[in-house]
Amino acid sequence: MITVNLAQAKAQLSELLDKVEKREEVIVTRRGKPVARILQAECPKKPLPLEKLAAFRARLPRWGRDSASLLRGMRAEERS
Repeated sequence: MITVNLAQAKAQLSELLDKVEKREEVIVTRRGKPVARILQAECPKKPLPLEKLAAFRARLPRWGRDSASLLRGMRAEERS
């Protein structure tokens, strides 16, 4: 974590952003008190391609029974 005062932050903004890109946290102070925290922005999540997922799922082989029965059977095999 890096702590800089407001004047330093203004003068070194580009360098501070380079550090933030490397996942460092920057605290900006005014008169010795923290007033801001600069963190790396989270990339927005892309929506799932539902059509592609449905097509993939359709290609999977069928198990022949529902998943609850399949899990019960697997648990019973583990116990024996």
